[in-house]
Amino acid sequence: MPADLLVLEASLGRPFANRELLIRALTHKSLCFERKLGGEAGFIDNEQLEFLGDSILGFVVSECLIRRYPLHPEGRLSKLKAHLVSAAHLHLVARSMDLGAYLHLGRGEEMSGGREKRALLANALEAVIAAIYLDGGMDVARDFIVGKLVDEWDHKDSSEEDRVADYKTALQERAQVLSLPQPRYIIAQENGPEHSKTFVVEVRVGPAFSGRGEGLSKKAAGQSAAKSVLEALK
Repeated sequence: MPADLLVLEASLGRPFANRELLIRALTHKSLCFERKLGGEAGFIDNEQLEFLGDSILGFVVSECLIRRYPLHPEGRLSKLKAHLVSAAHLHLVARSMDLGAYLHLGRGEEMSGGREKRALLANALEAVIAAIYLDGGMDVARDFIVGKLVDEWDHKDSSEEDRVADYKTALQERAQVLSLPQPRYIIAQENGPEHSKTFVVEVRVGPAFSGRGEGLSKKAAGQSAAKSVLEALK
């Protein structure tokens, strides 16, 4: 049973004038499919809202980055945006809001741990963004995106470079400068249940340098491993 929407609305920063939009944003296709099989009609899932929310998110994040970093080249802005709109980042924001507790899921999805699945939570957050936009307009949606997805991220670490640095590319370039073999990455471990795994990646640069990193995705773990070896090479 989903949690009380009043609590979620408080977390979102405003009550909905049309709460049906919010309910739709939280309704996974698994529930609609099961209800349809049972002969019930009138349930609409959140996939169209997810589609709209993805576009709104990309626009608002791009606009925000242009305003905050007017001197950044396009390449750096693209890396910042890619992180802020990534499923990994959306998943962390959704978890901070306990969004999974409010989802309307089919029985099968519920039993398989759907409330904790990274992709499902990230998609639901995009749908919620669209619902906020349709209910309150672009200014309200912008305030939510900037407040929840940009500002809180912006305050967590000391420097933008540390947050989004591409350590794998930097390690590759450093190895070339030092005439070392190119880095080689392997997945050393996969821990946890299927819907909430963590990964350990090992990187080696020749016989003398190696490091490990852990993350919620193989990419994040690889970046962490590359960072540890890069620091050793410096």
